[in-house]
Order: sequence, then C-alpha cells, then structure tokens
Amino acid sequence: MENFVNLVLSVWSQGVFGIDLNNILVAIVILLIFIILRSVFSKIVIGRLKVLVKKSKTKIDDAMLEAFDGPLRFFPVVIGIYISTQYLNLNTTLELFAANLNRSLITIQIFWFLYKIIDPISSFVDKLGELLTNDLIDWGVRILKFFIFVIGAAAVLEIWGIKVGPILAGLGLLSVAVALGAQDLFKNLISGILILLEKRFQNGDWIKVENIVEGVVEKIGFRSTLVRRFDSSPVMVPNFNFAENAVTNFSNMKSRRIYWNIGLEYRTTRDQLRKIRDEIDDYITSDGNFVKSSEQPLFVRIEKFSDSSIDLLIYCFATTTNWGEWLEIKEKLALEIKEIVEKNGAGFAFPSQSIYIEKN
Repeated sequence: MENFVNLVLSVWSQGVFGIDLNNILVAIVILLIFIILRSVFSKIVIGRLKVLVKKSKTKIDDAMLEAFDGPLRFFPVVIGIYISTQYLNLNTTLELFAANLNRSLITIQIFWFLYKIIDPISSFVDKLGELLTNDLIDWGVRILKFFIFVIGAAAVLEIWGIKVGPILAGLGLLSVAVALGAQDLFKNLISGILILLEKRFQNGDWIKVENIVEGVVEKIGFRSTLVRRFDSSPVMVPNFNFAENAVTNFSNMKSRRIYWNIGLEYRTTRDQLRKIRDEIDDYITSDGNFVKSSEQPLFVRIEKFSDSSIDLLIYCFATTTNWGEWLEIKEKLALEIKEIVEKNGAGFAFPSQSIYIEKN
C-alpha cells in the first residue's frame, strides 16, 4: 500500500507534460476566477459605461459601446488565459505554444474590435447620403469587414508559422481560372457597382426595364437586383440588364402627365367650343392639384376634326407622383369636364358612320 501511495504521489508531482498537477489546478482556478470576473466586469464596468454614454446627446458613443460589448466581455478571458499560462512552469515547446496562443488571442481581440467598430462608423457615414447611396455604403461595409477578417486570419496564421504568401499566390492562380469561367458574375458585379455610383435607382424606386420587368426595387445585390412586380411576384434581374437596356425610373418624376383627346359632337357650335375650352382651362389653372403653366406645359386646345368628332386636347401635369393620388386627380378632372360639357349644352361624340343610298 505504501508503494501505491508513493506511485500516486509520483504521478501527481510529474503531472502532465512534466507540469505539477498542483500548478495545473491553480492555473485552472485562476482561469475560472477570470471567467467569473467576466460576468462581474460586464455587469459593473459595461453597465457604468452605458449609463455615462446615455447622458451624452450624440448617438455615436451608444453605438460604439454596443458594438464593443462582445469584445469587452471576452477581454477578461484573454487576461485569465495569459496569467494562467505564465503561472505554469512550461518546457520550451509548451512555452512557445502558450506564447503563440496568447499572441493569437490578443490579435483576435484587436481585429474583433476593428470588425465591430465598422457598424457605428457606417451609421455615421449614412449622413453622406447625398454623396453615397445607402446601398453603396452597405456594400462598402461588407467589403471592409471581409478585408478585416482576412487580414486578421492572416495575422493569426503568421503567428503559428503558416506562411500566407504561398497561399495567396495559389489563390491568385485559382482566381484567374475562376474568372475565366465566371465572366457573367464579374459583369453583373461591375454593373451593380455602376448602378450605385451613378444612382440610377435605389431601394423603393419604381422602375421599368425595357422588355424585362416593371416594378419596385427591393434589394440591389452583388449579382442581381430584386424587383417586385405590381402583381407582388418577385423577379431577380441580373445587373448587366440595367447596363444593356433602357431603364426608366418613375420615382424620379417631378410630376405625372395627363394627356387626353376628348371628342365633342360636330353639332357643337363655335361659341360652345370656346366656352368649354376656357372653363376647362380655368379649372386646371386654378386647381392646386395641377402644375402651373410656367413650370410645365399646360394646353387646352381644339386640336383637330376627326372622322366623327371635334377633338379637344387636354395636356397638363398633376403635382403628385403617387399613382393613387394621380388617379384621384384624373377622376375629379373627368367629372369636371363632363359637367362643363353638359352644362354648355354639348355632348360627347362616339365613333359613327353615315350611309347614303342613291336612288336611281
């Protein structure tokens, strides 16, 4: 029994990889203490910081603290792992491993901070909406996050002795091969960037692509754009279509046009025609729902003598660009025209033909 006890004590003193189990247990306790302090740190320190930033008038500090919440909670764990590894009496191999581990964790911590800080900065950049569209800012944020992730991963790999240069060279050759087989992808990507830079349209705009689709833009992606048609069916349009086809952006209209030809009966007298014309012109000019003639063309004129009618041209612009409001304005104008025509004793013409039979 005495030999067994001595064996147990010998194993305990030799421990794992030559490290005394007492030291390992102490290191684990130290790490656990810092993990517990992580919760205390998050509740006390971060809680105090949140109270302070709420007192400020700006929103940028609130966004920054919210973005840093995850990295700040992880920070005590990094310190705990560092102190635990420093406490252990490691051999040369394990000491190098511990040093690389600590450097990797610190590197991850730094790049995690940089990755999270992009969102608050992007919300501040949104104020430059006149220069950059929201979609372009969103693309820029994604690309920047990707580069930070790649650089951070490369830094960690370098710490562990993995050379990134040969990997990048191999990826470069692979990218050339992929590019040859993905020309359409790059064509769509470039077209998408041009859409955002030239501000042809944005999310929520009503557009029409000749012979392709008409509807409301919901999302501009890297490869394609989602357009929802007016029957609510979604259409994914490859971005190169916007470069190769005419695109009409109805949302950029300043006003909506009303263009009518109204046929009056041939029995309408000259005085009736003038009075009908003048009263319709007075209504459009005085009503606030129509654009003034000094800003947009406005015509109410006797245009021509058709086969079965005298045509009255009405050409004007409604002040609204909303389709529903435009329909309502058109309806009121139609009712007013009908009342004016009937009030002046005239009538609307309809297609008709007269047949004359000769008697022999």
